Amino acid sequence: MAFLELKGIVKEFGPVRTIKGIDLQINKGEFIVFVGPSGCGKSTLLRLIAGLESTTAGSLHLDGRDITDVPSSKRDLAMVFQSYALYPHMTVFDNMSFALKLAKVDVNVRKEKVERAAKILNLTQYLQRTPKELSGGQRQRVAIGRAIVRAPKVFLFDEPLSNLDAALRGQTRVEIANLHRDLGATTIYVTHDQVEAMTLADRVVVLRDGLIEQVGSPLELYDRPANQFVAQFIGTPQMNVLPAATLPELTRIAGARLPSDGSVGVRPEYVRIVAAGQGIAGKVELVESLGSDTLIHTRVGANVPLVSRQSERTTLKLGDAVGVEIDPNALLFFDKQGRAIREMQKAA
Repeated sequence: MAFLELKGIVKEFGPVRTIKGIDLQINKGEFIVFVGPSGCGKSTLLRLIAGLESTTAGSLHLDGRDITDVPSSKRDLAMVFQSYALYPHMTVFDNMSFALKLAKVDVNVRKEKVERAAKILNLTQYLQRTPKELSGGQRQRVAIGRAIVRAPKVFLFDEPLSNLDAALRGQTRVEIANLHRDLGATTIYVTHDQVEAMTLADRVVVLRDGLIEQVGSPLELYDRPANQFVAQFIGTPQMNVLPAATLPELTRIAGARLPSDGSVGVRPEYVRIVAAGQGIAGKVELVESLGSDTLIHTRVGANVPLVSRQSERTTLKLGDAVGVEIDPNALLFFDKQGRAIREMQKAA
């Protein structure tokens, strides 16, 4: 039996149906990431689980208990917001212990719980500081610590790294992963950053327009996307998707597997740049030198864009003539509605 189960969840704001019928089962101890473009409904769905919004239809069950109409404070969940939401006049200790104080938990128990959470989060030396004396990363750790001391059944994170700079995002992402491993708590994490989804999740839930497009492990979504949307949303840089009719050379590469009215997908790491005169003729449009990786943007055939990802550095520059080779064993195929054609993928 699922630890947290969503059955037919619908949410309407007036005439607008934001969540259009979500069914999802989450196991105890899982790290689940909701990911999707802005406006897909991921934060709304998290707020419905938290009880910060009421459902229009459907039901929520946590550990065998129907919590659909249970107030947020009684759901045994703890939420970490994007904005930290710390009390500016309180110390770190008081911020972390405030919920326990309201619940009239014994002062010694409060102290023990806060000190334990502070040790886990490397906040012990900051317990008597106020939020204004902390960095953004430290404030986010305080917000996480406030959730930890409550020992909830489920942790809910709503884009917790959005306000941090790139270096702090990477560091805090690792801290959250380590925290989940150490606590073994069920965690639901909302982000628009698919790198966070790929690196943190046991399973990723890809949402679009209030519906689930696909649920699976990060590598399942990367290797076997259910449709073109998932294929291009998961992975950086995104998958090359070429309409079958735009590049005659695809017939030679894909053979009988080529869908006449569909599309062909290939990840940039399976596109290789070779000398002009070999492979498919193309021209360099942009070179992105990232240090460990190099992204080479080309135009092939009738102005078709194709991106290659390679570990080697290059001397190529804008306008250079090149050849492009595509690994025929790495092709994915989509029908004209954008759905994956599984039989062709198996044949690959």
